[in-house]
Amino acid sequence: MSKPHNIIWHDSSITVEDRRKQNNHSSFVLWFTGLSGSGKSTIANALAKELYDRNIRNYVLDGDNIRNGLNRDLSFSDEDRTENIRRISEVSKLFVDNGTVVLTAFISPFIQDREKAKAIVSEEEFIEIFVSCPIEECEKRDPKGLYDKARKGEIPDFTGIDSPYEEPVSPALTIYTNEQSVTESVEVILNYLKNRKLI
Repeated sequence: MSKPHNIIWHDSSITVEDRRKQNNHSSFVLWFTGLSGSGKSTIANALAKELYDRNIRNYVLDGDNIRNGLNRDLSFSDEDRTENIRRISEVSKLFVDNGTVVLTAFISPFIQDREKAKAIVSEEEFIEIFVSCPIEECEKRDPKGLYDKARKGEIPDFTGIDSPYEEPVSPALTIYTNEQSVTESVEVILNYLKNRKLI
């Protein structure tokens, strides 16, 4: 779809630097990617609470929640998965421009889509976190009963079953949720952010 010719960007009177100064912290995206059941949302929400307690403004964008509203018109075809991530990337960019730390919890199975997300947000403000967990463990957890339904053929195009998941090549961080507790995982991320002087 081509962009209409009569659309012109309108610059804001308040810059991202102004908002970061007001908030007294930087803004960026923590992009959690991994299989369903790997622990993305759990870790993102636990980290969000820790950031909140440190007076760091943040917001969690969760895959299921977004598909209940903004992206409820999208299916799980490859094309719609790509559009799902594009929209989330644009929303994430808005939050970053507002001086907010964004935590996104999406399977986002394709490397190309995550690279596009990074380009939209900007490489400097995009932190990819691979939530690594063997699919066998994810299936054991199966908190939403999705793997069971996928194995029965009730959910088509399910990532890890009949649709591929492409692991990140060089993520900023890898969290091994079959070996680390939620508390330990959050601490790893907090230390990373402290070391980079982002918090």
